[in-house]
Amino acid sequence: MPYWLYVLMIVILVYLVISVALYYLQEYFLFKPEKLPKDFQFNYENQKFEEYNITTRDNAVINGIWFRANEPKGVVLYLKGNSKSIKGWGKFAVDFTRNGYDVIMVDYRGFGKSTGRRSAKAIKRDLQLVYDKIKKRVAEKYIILYGRSLGSGFAAKLASMNNPRMLILDAPYYSLTKVTARYMPFMPLSILLRYPLPTYKWLKYVECPIHIIHGTHDKLIPFKTSVKLSRIKPKSTRLYPVIDGGHKNLNNFESYHKMLTEIVNSDLEEMDLSNSSINVAHSKKKKRQA
Repeated sequence: MPYWLYVLMIVILVYLVISVALYYLQEYFLFKPEKLPKDFQFNYENQKFEEYNITTRDNAVINGIWFRANEPKGVVLYLKGNSKSIKGWGKFAVDFTRNGYDVIMVDYRGFGKSTGRRSAKAIKRDLQLVYDKIKKRVAEKYIILYGRSLGSGFAAKLASMNNPRMLILDAPYYSLTKVTARYMPFMPLSILLRYPLPTYKWLKYVECPIHIIHGTHDKLIPFKTSVKLSRIKPKSTRLYPVIDGGHKNLNNFESYHKMLTEIVNSDLEEMDLSNSSINVAHSKKKKRQA
């Protein structure tokens, strides 16, 4: 056997082994769940809340918390990132309750106290179930969808299937396939990835106002990703850059909290620009005469 053929066969074999490993082990890299015992007691200082459980059609249990605001203006369905559980994420509910909004957080399957076999389809179905439960108690015009990192894709999907008041995306990705491709550009991720989560596709069908918040120094999901997403439906989308913000520290910036307060307390209305300078050219070049 020629040496070059032997080397080629080894390369192909290694490539196939990596592909199979990636297919079956991808959840280990995508999800970093924190599991909690059934009798765990949540505790949040200066927050009124109640725990609840929803049983799905395949008998999985989705655990969540409803944070209460005084005289609520509406409710925020907060879809968290890919790590930990609502035990830790719950501390961010105050950013909305202080603005007069109830907050509902849930743990995805396999996180916290939630059970069930995890898949992209199952998670999307679970979140629609939660949304439907909220709709029975609150009109959609008072529901805000907030998706953080991993949750941004699921939030976009929910918004595309429903009619919430607005969609807020915090450090969103164009698609999860694009994010992973930065680290494994040589792999056929469009085939192997079981969680492609194409945010850009779902945003095309979102009819409510879209607000995107992103740190300019985000190393995991570059800021340019949100710039690209904001161009999908530019008339109904507004982009909020957090200068020097990273992927996990936006809450440490005063500008982030100002943006959030502005967003949840106002709607993105279409402006009348007929009397503005929008179509006025800055300058005109004079043609040279021969």
